[in-house]
Amino acid sequence: MRSILSKEMRSILSKEMRSILSKEMRSIPSKEMRSILSKEMRSIPSKEMRSIPSKEMRSIPSKEMRSIPSKEMRSIPSKEMRSILSKEMRSILSKEMRSILSKEMRSILSKEMRSIPSKEMRSILSKEMRSIPSKLTIHINIKGTFYAGLGVTSPPALQLQLRNNSRSLSLWQNLEVVQQSGLLTQLLQREIIIQEAMFELVTSEASYYKSLEVLETHFLKNPVLVNTLSQSDMHFLFSNIEEVMKASERFLMDLENRIEQSLQISEVCDIVHHHAVKHFHVFITYVINQVYQEKNYRRILQGNQLFREAMAQLENHPCVRGLSFTSFLILPFQRITRLKMLVQNILKKAEENSEIEANAIKAHQQLEQIVKECNEGVRKMSRTEELISIEKTLEFKSKSVPVISHSRWLLKKGEVQQMAGPKSTRTMRSKKLHHPVYLFLFNNLLLITKRNSSGEKYQVLDSSTRAMLRTEDLEDQGQMLANVFNLKLLENQEERPVNYMLKTSSMSDKLRWICALTPNRRTRFMSTTSPQVQCIQSYSSQEPDELSIEMADLLNILERTDDGWMMGERLHDGERGWFPCRVVEEIQNQEVRAQNLRECQRIHLAHGGGASSGARLGSRGFPRQY
Repeated sequence: MRSILSKEMRSILSKEMRSILSKEMRSIPSKEMRSILSKEMRSIPSKEMRSIPSKEMRSIPSKEMRSIPSKEMRSIPSKEMRSILSKEMRSILSKEMRSILSKEMRSILSKEMRSIPSKEMRSILSKEMRSIPSKLTIHINIKGTFYAGLGVTSPPALQLQLRNNSRSLSLWQNLEVVQQSGLLTQLLQREIIIQEAMFELVTSEASYYKSLEVLETHFLKNPVLVNTLSQSDMHFLFSNIEEVMKASERFLMDLENRIEQSLQISEVCDIVHHHAVKHFHVFITYVINQVYQEKNYRRILQGNQLFREAMAQLENHPCVRGLSFTSFLILPFQRITRLKMLVQNILKKAEENSEIEANAIKAHQQLEQIVKECNEGVRKMSRTEELISIEKTLEFKSKSVPVISHSRWLLKKGEVQQMAGPKSTRTMRSKKLHHPVYLFLFNNLLLITKRNSSGEKYQVLDSSTRAMLRTEDLEDQGQMLANVFNLKLLENQEERPVNYMLKTSSMSDKLRWICALTPNRRTRFMSTTSPQVQCIQSYSSQEPDELSIEMADLLNILERTDDGWMMGERLHDGERGWFPCRVVEEIQNQEVRAQNLRECQRIHLAHGGGASSGARLGSRGFPRQY
């Protein structure tokens, strides 16, 4: 309270407001509400009240506040609470006091409301406080806000009320109040760019929160939909979305309070870091449960006709803007990933060794950890389920190999042709020398199998640890010997060496199998001469060895095939995998490639990546070990 109010403001409010509110608060039913307001009012220095020069000024709050009927205050239920607060608050304050209290009281109460446990109480007070500014708010002008009667001027501020603003906000520099302030002529271009980056983070958070509200009000709390589901199905579908909403609301309120302090946004990444550390762990739980969310949604949709009919009606409502129910369910993971990218954008534009850069580094590092835990959690759940599913289909010919392990996951699976006999074109014409085998390649194990007659089971023919595998690419010798490579098992399940000559369906498939079976383990040094591409069309991986990429992702190219596939490493997180050439475009400009590497190296070093990885840093780029 002392930090919010000016000295004059504290001296006006202290003694009178404390005595009035402590008396009137006795009639408010919520003990916790009384405690919060009582605590805040006690923090106002009583000594400074004596410094009020005008006797008449001191009597303003006292006279006005005593006129509130204490009887009405005792019987405040939900509906009357709104009516009393709305009517009485307008009549309580004289013209002078209205101008003093408006902004300060909103700031105090919005901050304290977060700790009030009653959701209904928060909703009522929040709504009422928003209705007061229509008469009490001192509107923004380029000269600043003037507290009537006190001669105190504060800098102009943004009062956007993001959660209640139905209009989509434009760029920071296009806001009328910013243009009128003259700031655009005073700031350097790089300072305007950083303002836009911070403004985008705030406004996009507001947009995301509005979509979450649609999920809550339109789906989660729809009585028709709820009545079609069991309690367990409700949990499967919505998980801990209410906890996610509370965390998002707290975060947005702090962002709103920050940008309302001044037209020129001072900082936002410190708020991001604080909430990422204290509150964003709820995102990890929600994202991990998404594996079950999708499966159970399909199950309920197929087996529950009432749910299916209710969902069809809800998805046709104008408020969802043509989006599906599942589009709303994936919002939290999309947001935490997007938030990391927005902070990364601020970091790129921040001045080196500045406070903004330092806070952006800490925020990005914390968000990176959250996204990593989300991805690892999802992968772990998916991998375990996949191992269980695979093990059910396997039949071991002799020695059984345990498949399910916490440290094991599937890298690649698929059918190839095994060929035997001399490597001559004549003998390869015999179809008897070709028979299909099905490979299951895990991170530490290879199973060579064949399908049974039903096609539902796989008989295990041979196996080997991945460390005992070697591959040899063979040159094409006509159509029959096209796309062929040798797979050597230095030691198989019978502890002897074996050689398999395998044929794939395409050149890219052959290269992908070779890379998966025997990955290159040397350190690659990324330099400005390395091929670099940017994603121009999002791609979702279809196979375990593929990489999902999003628009604007930057990647270094490690391998390329003649039939339209690339293997790349994403710059910002080092994830590797295959993707089609059609979804990316190559960056031809060497300066742009160098700039991309410098920005990535800056983030990498800021996170302490160079020291922890043990990799050597070159002068022209940074390495990646695998």
